[in-house]
Amino acid sequence: MIKYLYPSVNDFAMLGILSKGEIEELLYGSNLGRIGCSYNGKTYVVPVNYIYDGRCVLAHSVEGMKIQIMRKNPSVCFEVDEISNNKNWKSVIAQGTYTELTGERERYDAMKLFVDRMLKLKISSTTHPPEPEPERLHNSSSAKPVIYRILLTEKTGRYEKE
Repeated sequence: MIKYLYPSVNDFAMLGILSKGEIEELLYGSNLGRIGCSYNGKTYVVPVNYIYDGRCVLAHSVEGMKIQIMRKNPSVCFEVDEISNNKNWKSVIAQGTYTELTGERERYDAMKLFVDRMLKLKISSTTHPPEPEPERLHNSSSAKPVIYRILLTEKTGRYEKE
């Protein structure tokens, strides 16, 4: 005799839509997100450290593929999630527009916000900063970081809860 096991109602997780407040809470409470950008048939998704100021994601980077693509096509997607396990997670996906900060005062203010926020994060007592690479210590032609914002124009959020 073959015995079939059918899942009970308790075996299913609840799926749902995050409220506007829950979306804002996740954006404010996280510091690692992903930017999705594309240009000329090439799509690129990359993780970034960020801060959220209530309207925009602020971040910085060295020149590279992400910056090159966003300069050519400033329409980007931003994603952040909080994952406990496969049945307990929250995710926010936002559409936005990339803009570089070029004024010295706005660059300074953005980096101050960024540094203040990063300093407040709890870091493990076993975490140590990496040793600087010798070639970087003597490289006087270090590139100025690109500081940018993504103005979030559309935000959606989903969750699954066991």
